[in-house]
Amino acid sequence: MSSKIRVRFAPSPTGYLHVGGARSALFNYLFARKHNGTFILRIEDTDQNRFVEGALKEIYDSLRWLGLQWDEGPEVGGNYGPYIQSLRLDLYAKYAQQLIDQGHAYRCFCTPERLAAVRTEQEKAKSPVGYDKHCRNLSDEQVKANLDAGMPFVIRFKIPAGRSVVFTDKIRGKIEYNSDILDDLVLIKSDGFPTYHMAHVVDDHLMEISHVMRGDEWIASTPRHILMFEAFGWQPPEYAHLPVILAPDGGKLSKRKGAASVMDYKRAGFLPEALFNFLALLGWSPGDDREKMSLEETINAFSLEQISPKASVFDEKKLEWMNGLYLAERSDESLFDVIAPDLIDKGWISPNGNKADPYTHSVIGMLKVRSKRVTDLVESMAYFYRDPEKFEEKAARKYFTADAVQILDSIKEKLLTISDFSNHTLEQAFKEISESKGIQSGKLIHPTRLAVSGISFGPGLFELLAILGKDTVLRRIDTARNVISKGTSI
Repeated sequence: MSSKIRVRFAPSPTGYLHVGGARSALFNYLFARKHNGTFILRIEDTDQNRFVEGALKEIYDSLRWLGLQWDEGPEVGGNYGPYIQSLRLDLYAKYAQQLIDQGHAYRCFCTPERLAAVRTEQEKAKSPVGYDKHCRNLSDEQVKANLDAGMPFVIRFKIPAGRSVVFTDKIRGKIEYNSDILDDLVLIKSDGFPTYHMAHVVDDHLMEISHVMRGDEWIASTPRHILMFEAFGWQPPEYAHLPVILAPDGGKLSKRKGAASVMDYKRAGFLPEALFNFLALLGWSPGDDREKMSLEETINAFSLEQISPKASVFDEKKLEWMNGLYLAERSDESLFDVIAPDLIDKGWISPNGNKADPYTHSVIGMLKVRSKRVTDLVESMAYFYRDPEKFEEKAARKYFTADAVQILDSIKEKLLTISDFSNHTLEQAFKEISESKGIQSGKLIHPTRLAVSGISFGPGLFELLAILGKDTVLRRIDTARNVISKGTSI
């Protein structure tokens, strides 16, 4: 193990990066940054049958979108590469042969049919299920004969008997296993590819990994890994097994219950800094009541000691709340860059338009504080770029009453006299109408809002009117007036 902090995130391209994997990557990243260490990305692609086309690129894109830029790894390089396991097969074969030569591993020629039969018998007898060590003590002559006959084989690790394997998990404390409950795990599969157990032990040593932070489903495998390090004569890294993430109902995360990919959350309108902040607090606490934390604050506060071994709950409502906070504080210019592709797709702005368009920036600035997601923001902008196609039905029945035509006529008459179409001037104009006509302000505001936006809710009316502009407001009031007077709808 290295005296310097070197940690790795090692996803498999068997699927896209989900929130559990992203949380693991994030904790490794924070630990490296806190201790001026190195954050390494290693791709564990030894399960070729489960390889998903496009998954590798999405893993890279997801990490970069979250701000988790790796210091060593694919597309970056480093002194310990290659960082893709399928490019390191000769290394694994070399070290597997070393274990065989030293008596710590052996070739197993058992067929899948035999292994299945053994398992069935063990289950019937209600005995522990595992490999029965049938090939563990084959003679050299038997092994040679099988090899000469072209029999396929795997390479298994010899778990030593009667050993107490003890390690101190940085999160859970002392953990102890008896080696007699561990079966002889496969190191190299019949296709020549290593298993996770073999590849990660070799790579963690050669890449001088100091700390391994991974999901708690790997706790039961850790004693095997420690015995492998011992067989090689290598010092194992420190281990920290992260708590499981549960759905709000206490069940396992699923696609329906929050286990979406990172890019799914991007597409659903979440900002990277919000998802980063939210994931950091899944199982870890800064030790106080802070929830919204900057990257710098999170790095400074992060420690393995503050990670709880208890399961954490993925609460998407809380993520939405946190996203709303970050959305509100983002600059209008920054949000424009985020949503511009959507606005262009909808035909609301030109692809060749002015990036510093003051109108769009004003709309963003007004609506972002009322939005929980970027998608909410975009949807709420519709009536700023096109006249309402219809009026909210329930609101129309309530506010487009028999006297609404006269009310809208009075408002239009007053607005025609205004040259300074600003918040303050508009507010004063509505106040004067209310006083001169003896009409409550609500009876002026609600039909006007519905007329210009098509909906009954939104930002402050006077700010809304000021941004829409005089010509648009007057045109939409005329349209609404005609709809009311004809008793039709649009």
